[in-house]
Amino acid sequence: MMDLTAAPESHVTDGTDATFMADVVEASQSVPVIVDFWAPWCGPCKTLGPAIEKAVNAAKGRVKLVKIDVDANQQIAGQLRVQSIPTVYAFWQGQPVDGFQGALPPSEVDAFVNKVADMGGEADDGGLASAIEAAQGMLDDGDAADAAETFAAILQEDPNSAAAYAGLVNAHLAMDDVDQAEAILNGAPAEISTDPALEAAAARIALLREAENTGPLADLEAQVEANPDDHQARLDLATALSAKGRTQEAVDHLLDSFRRDREWNDGAAKAQLFKLFDALDPKDPVALAGRRKLSSMIFA
Repeated sequence: MMDLTAAPESHVTDGTDATFMADVVEASQSVPVIVDFWAPWCGPCKTLGPAIEKAVNAAKGRVKLVKIDVDANQQIAGQLRVQSIPTVYAFWQGQPVDGFQGALPPSEVDAFVNKVADMGGEADDGGLASAIEAAQGMLDDGDAADAAETFAAILQEDPNSAAAYAGLVNAHLAMDDVDQAEAILNGAPAEISTDPALEAAAARIALLREAENTGPLADLEAQVEANPDDHQARLDLATALSAKGRTQEAVDHLLDSFRRDREWNDGAAKAQLFKLFDALDPKDPVALAGRRKLSSMIFA
């Protein structure tokens, strides 16, 4: 259970002359770093410091803050010609790129921090996050072929991108090429094999493979209508429906089977429900509602 009392993540650290290279110069190669030169006796520092800390933490990792007490760390302050405090420098890719002296109103502090954070842009992934989002948009719009091409190009840049692997698998599933989708999934690096997106893709493939052996959909519907307690026919029908993308109907049938006889075939209906939930996005309304209904049945 999430600890709602836990403190929010901080992106603020106390720096020293000895750690300046690691904390600022080296760290700014990947994410912008703001350095706040201050002292305990400095009145304006007591106003500016908390404002910068708040703005940096609000940026959620897009920028970091290193606070340096000039009384205890005079070497770096001297090298950077800090003549009055507070003095603030922004570093990006090892170089000072911006800064100011004196206290600023909170609105100007926020603007400064956001401007520095924007310097990092998409440097962390070279724009791959945007490319993944665009490819997913193609897939959602039904353009599976172009989506697959884009996901494949992303994997050329980042072979360990679980999102791109999952997207490529799902694109081939959308093109009804289960064999290729499975081959791509099996080729994913071991270190990302347990990523939720890849596990969901694996669950989809497993359901599609099961659906290959269920028989014609119309025949299964007729069997269930003729005998509502034919649990095998209802299980097969749910599997076939899920393969057609009719997940709500599939969940409804499995819940009905569980309601009628939860112990049938060692709880096969419940097991199949969990497979189906695993194949859906955790936030999918069908999965969320289905889990709630199943829980209410289990604990009734």
